[in-house]
Amino acid sequence: MQPNIGISAENLTQVAHALNKILADEFLLYTKTRNAHWNVEGPDFHSKHLFFESQYQQLDEIMDSVAERIRSLGHYSPATLKGFLALTHLSETLHNGNDSIGFITELLNDHESLIIHLRENINVFANDYKDAGTSDYITGLMETHEKMAWMLRSHLR
Repeated sequence: MQPNIGISAENLTQVAHALNKILADEFLLYTKTRNAHWNVEGPDFHSKHLFFESQYQQLDEIMDSVAERIRSLGHYSPATLKGFLALTHLSETLHNGNDSIGFITELLNDHESLIIHLRENINVFANDYKDAGTSDYITGLMETHEKMAWMLRSHLR
């Protein structure tokens, strides 16, 4: 049964499709952050291991939240690696080496790319698809990524 929440079925489909792409980006970023947590090496290993753990835990909560938003709009969330890779706009490519600066730089670039993507879609959700709820939701998501990016960026100064 489709939700009757004042948004046309066509617009719900468009919003869900856009959120599926965001979920794929979140999943790829989560995986890359897990990789950093597992594989970081160097004199700052312990602190960066814990730092990356805190970041992937936040991303895990974000992924669940995005998937639940898609479900609340009456659609299904993608849940396969193949599906995520087909939908994401991020790159799975990793830098060379396992140093913290390389991981941080790469993850920061992904967060910033996702922030730009989210920012570009705030008004699209509100104005084009008449979904102020999802517009507000991704605004909050963008703010979370801005804080995560700040935490990463602070390690590079």
